[in-house]
Amino acid sequence: MKLSKKSFHKNRKMAFTTLVLFVMGIAILWMASLRIPALEDLSERKDVESIKIYDRTGEILLYDTSKDVRKKTVLFDEISPYAKAAAISIEDKEFYIHNGFKFSSFVRALLINITTLSFSQGGSTITQQVVKNSILTKDKTPTRKLKEVILSLKLDKALSKNDVLTLYLNEISYGGNVYGIEEASQRFFHKPAKDLSLAESAYLAAIPKAPTYYSPYGTHRDKLEERKNLVLREMLKDGSISQEEYDSALEEIVSFQVKEGTSGIKAPHFVFFVLDELTKKYGEAAIENKGFRVITTLNYDMQKEAEEIALTYGKTNAENFGNSNNATVAIDPKTGEILTMVGSRNYFDEEIDGNFNVATAHRQPGSAFKPFVYATLIDKGYTPETILFDVPTQFSTRCQVFDFTSENDCYSPQNYDDTFRGPMTVRNALAQSINIPAVKALYLAGIKNSIETAKAMGIESLEGSDRYGLTLVLGGGEVSLLDMVSAYGVFANDGVRNPYVSILRVEDSKGDVVEAYNPYPHRVLSVETTRKINDILSDQVARAPLYGPFSSASIPGVAVKTGTTNDYRDAWIIGYTPNLVVGTWAGNNDNSPMVKKVSGLVVAPIWRAFMDRVLPNIQQESFPTPEPSPLGLKPILAGQVSGNHSILYWVNKDNPRGAVPGNPGADPQFQYWEYGVNQWLFK
Repeated sequence: MKLSKKSFHKNRKMAFTTLVLFVMGIAILWMASLRIPALEDLSERKDVESIKIYDRTGEILLYDTSKDVRKKTVLFDEISPYAKAAAISIEDKEFYIHNGFKFSSFVRALLINITTLSFSQGGSTITQQVVKNSILTKDKTPTRKLKEVILSLKLDKALSKNDVLTLYLNEISYGGNVYGIEEASQRFFHKPAKDLSLAESAYLAAIPKAPTYYSPYGTHRDKLEERKNLVLREMLKDGSISQEEYDSALEEIVSFQVKEGTSGIKAPHFVFFVLDELTKKYGEAAIENKGFRVITTLNYDMQKEAEEIALTYGKTNAENFGNSNNATVAIDPKTGEILTMVGSRNYFDEEIDGNFNVATAHRQPGSAFKPFVYATLIDKGYTPETILFDVPTQFSTRCQVFDFTSENDCYSPQNYDDTFRGPMTVRNALAQSINIPAVKALYLAGIKNSIETAKAMGIESLEGSDRYGLTLVLGGGEVSLLDMVSAYGVFANDGVRNPYVSILRVEDSKGDVVEAYNPYPHRVLSVETTRKINDILSDQVARAPLYGPFSSASIPGVAVKTGTTNDYRDAWIIGYTPNLVVGTWAGNNDNSPMVKKVSGLVVAPIWRAFMDRVLPNIQQESFPTPEPSPLGLKPILAGQVSGNHSILYWVNKDNPRGAVPGNPGADPQFQYWEYGVNQWLFK
């Protein structure tokens, strides 16, 4: 019997309605089946799959993020009112109004995530965060978000708002093995949570958004400070603090303590550097829940040597030279692998702010920056034999040619020993780190070109060329020790760059490889330019007037460059062979000056002690010999003083091997350089 069209549509509608009712019934039963654990169960944090970080052998455990998990539960009245208000202001302003879930916040976060593709907006209430942290930590099904919403609504009905807030503050992660506000307060400030000040409370409210990124012991202290100030502004806006309290909290100086419990960590500066790298790649949630096993690049035997030397020499330097700290980085230039990272003489020394990693901080490099400029110069067509005059010279065209001062916009730098040597080859000028020829080298090479060379080699912190003047060659820009050592690796590796890397392999909790190091070598400097720089920096004869034949900085077959800032706030030394680059910095974390001594006395002994211990274990290689400069060059490019003129008389600075300039006076520096040369030759 054939159904009519009307009956067919009626039956289909009834079937659809029945299916919808069935699905709704199942959904209602499923939602009803979701249970909230007892309060005492909620207060016990579920186990997390910690990250384990190993050295390059995969056998030495450097750090287990959940080892000796520390958590102490406190009652609502045992938490500072400032801490409770700070958490609400930054995390969930309508906490005491909503019913555990805010649909508007959820939709707003969803739209932002979709439009920006950043997926950084959570839109979760404090109640939802309690559910995620305490109930759904390991639930990865597609219905997890729906479960979270339902359980949040139920939790809000089952508990008072104060109980939910207490659960949140007792449960939240503050990074590593620290959970809950009481443990965080004890770890960071050595005080109970009930005694937290407003500023301290703001810091603790700032950290949980990204505990690794905002760690007070990590590399983003400036960002933590910004977020702490944001918390204070939100509290002021909400009316939870007064203007007077706000102003006082901004001025309060808060010191983060390093608790003894952290001492189980090995190579702490390096470990926190690795955790920061992992967080950038995989996000904060992965740090706590993925169970990663991380094989790093660290050579722990070398690391131990560096840490011991840093501590021993650090104490001696503090007594003799007034510098309390030092840092050392070692890299394999053939791979870019970080073998050693010591960010202070002692991570656990609170008096010197030892947990701060100076190896990644930006400081002025002094003359250690000069090789990048001279490499640019040689790449442009100049030679190691090129003559540059070390004579008093005014470089500012706003000043008189005879004004050898550096005041009122004038710039006439001095050498480290306050003497002048007259005509010098590029080889001797670089090997002996003479300032006036270096400034002239920067002018000839070009500031923009020199910055591009440095950036290509790995110096990432330099800004545009309009930011710097001719002081750049004497260390006018700020760089990190890590970047400097990595960039010198280009010289060591015959002009080929391998960006620094700290992780060899990442495995998940099942042993599957999530990430494996994939080298990316690429040429950034010509072979001949590289070999000429290496030949100069390893030339013991050329270096002797600066270092002396028995200096700590002199090791046969090792290229080396030192640097000291004019105000003696930073002392550097970077030395390398074809398969090892080691850089050491000495100074004070607070940027206060040291005793006025050159790097050869302050920092070279630390570097030398490390090199003496590790070089015997490294396969010895020699630098390839560069080709000699071609015949037929202009005399001044071939090492001959030409009459009573500076180099600008004989070359167009942008085309040194081209024709002699028809009008050398067109160069704005010409008269200034000529005056200095004539004063020297006819004095």
